[in-house]
Amino acid sequence: MSETIEPTVTPTIELDNLYAISQAATRATHWKPALDQIVPLLRAILIFDNMVLYLPDANTHALEVAYARVVGRGRSAGPDLAWGESVAQQVYKNGQIYLQQPQPEKSPEERLNFPYLLGIPVTTHEKTLGVIVFIRFGGPPYSSDNTRVGAFMAERIAQLVEYQHMRQQLEVMEAERQQARLQEDFISTISHELLTPLGFIKGYTTTLLRPDTSWDESNRHEFLTIIDEETDRLQELIDNLLDSSRLQSGTLRMQFQPVRLDALLKDVTMRARMHHKSLQIINNLDGPATPIQGDPQRLAQVFENLLSNAIKYAPGATVVISISREEAHAHVTFQDNGPGIPAQYLPHIFERFFRNPEQAPNVRGTGLGLYICRQIIEAHHGKIWVESFVGEGTNFHLLLPYQQPSKPSAGSKKSQLVES
Repeated sequence: MSETIEPTVTPTIELDNLYAISQAATRATHWKPALDQIVPLLRAILIFDNMVLYLPDANTHALEVAYARVVGRGRSAGPDLAWGESVAQQVYKNGQIYLQQPQPEKSPEERLNFPYLLGIPVTTHEKTLGVIVFIRFGGPPYSSDNTRVGAFMAERIAQLVEYQHMRQQLEVMEAERQQARLQEDFISTISHELLTPLGFIKGYTTTLLRPDTSWDESNRHEFLTIIDEETDRLQELIDNLLDSSRLQSGTLRMQFQPVRLDALLKDVTMRARMHHKSLQIINNLDGPATPIQGDPQRLAQVFENLLSNAIKYAPGATVVISISREEAHAHVTFQDNGPGIPAQYLPHIFERFFRNPEQAPNVRGTGLGLYICRQIIEAHHGKIWVESFVGEGTNFHLLLPYQQPSKPSAGSKKSQLVES
């Protein structure tokens, strides 16, 4: 019976490939695409049929397949055998290289059931980040040079994984810093937004109650109208705060029922015109009248917020509202020809507490309206996004499914080996 002979690799090819692997690891911004580039280079030096990277789950800390490639023989072997899970567990526990060499007298058919396994810990700063396992079906046994090449690869993977962890930590820190700044701005803004209507209400109420002055009916009506409007503004502010908190915690329930979007939008625009006589709205609502499954109260809240946003940030602009159908979704657009939103602010306008810093000093608001819109649309399994160009206007898009998806059944997450 002839033995399988490992191909000879010239020192020049080996050095070139090792250098290319180091360069790929150094330049990578994410370890998975880097490994896709590295695996062919590595296999020219270290012959293997399967390569599997195990990393601990962030929550359970149990080892899971994070990356796997099938590049040679034994593709039809069972997954538990082909992945070397037991070897990975042992290496992760002991932190030492492990070799599994089957008996040489096995027949070619039996060798697929007894692969040669090389398990190497992926470590950095004396901390084990994971395990890389190389599998050969049918030999040859791993040599000491193979083990050194595998250890070199494990070091590069450790470099990639640690870099990815550092990037994630930096992103978390930056997000926390941004959130802290937004919350500080929010506290300042909300204090102003609360005090302003309270000041109006208190001032005009005190004026009406002055015992030394009598007011004619016209003045009384004007004062009471201001009090009523400021009370509505205060109520809206409190409602937004409560809705924002419930949406963030997931406790705001949606009451789904058939909703005609065209009819709902007509009602919303009619109420908006009653409160804002100068508001110009063009309704292009001749699209499909098929009802969607949605919460009419919350969808009306979204539409009212978008109109309110146009009134605040694009005063005097014409708002065009349209409905069209895109496969299983209704597509609603709110388009205005106002001043537009600078490009650097577009990625942030749906964030909680965010306000356009160029317009915030001159516009009343808390930075909650568009955040609430996004949360409500996402609760409908829909999507909302914005397009805007300075000097040309702003276009808000909403995609809402006609039918709400059924809840997925519970199932275990399975990893797949990738063949190449």
